[in-house]
Amino acid sequence: METKTAPDKLTTEKDFLPLHGTDYIEFYVGNAKQAAHFYKTAFGFQSLAYAGPETGVMDRASYVIRQHKLTFMLTTPIRKDNPIADHIYKHGDGVKVLALKVDDAKSAFDETTKRGGKSYMEPTTLKDDDGEVVLSGIHTYGDTVHLFVERGNYNGVFMPGFKEWKTDYNPTPTGLLYVDHCVGNVGWNQMNPWVSFYEKVMGFKNILSFDDKDISTEYSALMSKVMSNGNGFVKFPINEPAEGKKKSQVEEYLEFYNGEGVQHVAIATKDIVATVTELQKRGIEFLKIPENYYDTILDRVGKIDEDLEPLKQLGILIDRDDEGYLLQIFSKPLEDRPTLFFEIIQRKGAKSFGKGNFKALFEALEREQDARGNL
Repeated sequence: METKTAPDKLTTEKDFLPLHGTDYIEFYVGNAKQAAHFYKTAFGFQSLAYAGPETGVMDRASYVIRQHKLTFMLTTPIRKDNPIADHIYKHGDGVKVLALKVDDAKSAFDETTKRGGKSYMEPTTLKDDDGEVVLSGIHTYGDTVHLFVERGNYNGVFMPGFKEWKTDYNPTPTGLLYVDHCVGNVGWNQMNPWVSFYEKVMGFKNILSFDDKDISTEYSALMSKVMSNGNGFVKFPINEPAEGKKKSQVEEYLEFYNGEGVQHVAIATKDIVATVTELQKRGIEFLKIPENYYDTILDRVGKIDEDLEPLKQLGILIDRDDEGYLLQIFSKPLEDRPTLFFEIIQRKGAKSFGKGNFKALFEALEREQDARGNL
């Protein structure tokens, strides 16, 4: 299988599931109050909304934080015999909900379920004095779900059931803007079935494909296909393991997450040097790239606007496609389990995903795996 690129502009004609981007991402975590403090301190999120016993929700506590258009919800169980607690016991801290913005949550539910999507939440209207939000949802890979969020008739802080969460402690932002893409790891020979799911159930297109020749090292490999909705606002690359001499990063993820799930969230910035410099000051650790990566990088990608030395010092990767170039860097896992991590990405015209960096990235990941005894 060769690397292939679909037509640059995806048609939005007859798009039965028009999406306007990511509404929010919900993480199930062991301690949401502490997790919110971490994301505020380390990443520069601001307090937004809260739901819990004080708002009439008796089985969980949820803290909503925001930076620019990037919204996270951190949810923890507060009682035993709770499916959220079961999720955390099985997977550790991780992504449960990828919530997508829609104009009509009922239509989104009807269109996806009639095409084979498995219902997670039938259309549900939440109301308060600030208006209403309509939610619906379907299951996707593993225990991950997509919620469709219709909030055109709502003027409140987040959604009904939440109250404004005001705090004196609000660290300065770090330049994070919005979700660029979210990557899912699925099991052996499960990539193509999930590609078919996104094509059939959600009307996505496969815009890029990478095989084990594209994404491999001496020891490990994976295969990946990038799925995009009609307007390109929502992109979900899907990875599966490929045969190699040793265990790949996807296999390690599947082992420690105990199943399929979101591997990483890629977050956009307009100034990756400033963002990563600040994140490192706040304690975020990134993968280390060998310095010799930069010896010939400009020969490969051509002229760039940035000075190379700061990129080298920070370990930022560079790649180019037919429409421009991109700058990207990957954090180490944010939990004790080697599962979820973040990517910080700045696009200077490029619409691709850094194919030229795969080998250097994989080798950096393998060094981390080896240190954990999991390679």
